[in-house]
Amino acid sequence: MSETMRALVIERTGDADQLRLAEVPRPRRISDEVLVRVVAAGVNPIDVKTRAGRGVSAAITTYPAVLGNDFAGVVEAVPYAAHPLQPGDRVYGMGRVPRVGGSYAELISVSSMSVAPMPHSLGFVEAAAVPLAALTAWGAVIDTARAHDGQRMLVHAGAGGVGHFAVQFGAYFGANVTATCSAENADFVRGLGARRVIDYRSERFERVAGEHDVVIDLIGNVADQTGTRSLEVLRPHGLLVNVPTGSWPTMAEEAAARGIRATGYSVSPDARTLSVITRLIDDGAIRVHVEREFPLAEGAAAHRLLENGHVRGKVVLRVAPDPA
Repeated sequence: MSETMRALVIERTGDADQLRLAEVPRPRRISDEVLVRVVAAGVNPIDVKTRAGRGVSAAITTYPAVLGNDFAGVVEAVPYAAHPLQPGDRVYGMGRVPRVGGSYAELISVSSMSVAPMPHSLGFVEAAAVPLAALTAWGAVIDTARAHDGQRMLVHAGAGGVGHFAVQFGAYFGANVTATCSAENADFVRGLGARRVIDYRSERFERVAGEHDVVIDLIGNVADQTGTRSLEVLRPHGLLVNVPTGSWPTMAEEAAARGIRATGYSVSPDARTLSVITRLIDDGAIRVHVEREFPLAEGAAAHRLLENGHVRGKVVLRVAPDPA
């Protein structure tokens, strides 16, 4: 067995051209970890931010570093013979990068509490697009905002990776969902369950949205002061859930001054919640959209596409062919 594997790495933080293919040591499975041979890896904004020197880049202790949180693949090794997951099982999940090596690689070793059997209805590429985005949306919409019948919920960036799951979860649990997106994505977002769609380019959402109980803010103040403007559409003591890391440093103070509750949210790689999402996917209640698939060697192009914005759903790296 080779002691090395192929991976997409960075030698330092910087622009997308820092990503390159290399041979790196195979991860060594320890404790409760499951070793997975990766078939596909999701690409997320946190990967792009980290590569650029933001995100969680401060936690990178050694280079070359392998990025990538999401994965879908096949189990290679498990902690013990009677483990619920077995070699050959098709699984998906997410790792705690950079605490562990990422999924832009042929192998990843992650806690068994972060790995679940793949949905039967999805292929590897679609499955790799689910974990981080869907778990983030679930945490924001269900665990934090407590989506329920009749709740008035505004979701920003409703066509994006997290957004297209957030719209679906909100609608599934009975919320009256309004979403912001571009005009070209309006029909797509309506098809996800949004009762109303606002074209952020032609309308100021705070002037037309009306009063809401909760805002799922997937933008913050990095674009057109979206976070601050969102406070104008919340009822007194309403809730704003802000997701993008570092996107609105003054959120707590601004919200408190208006009598609004506000919180950030950080995703947890929880296989139990992912298993619930799996059932919803296999039941046809929730779907995932992959805009584009890139080979691992073209990871820089995938990062540039995400950096340019306006991606519908997710971008995924193909790491290996589907197993026979």
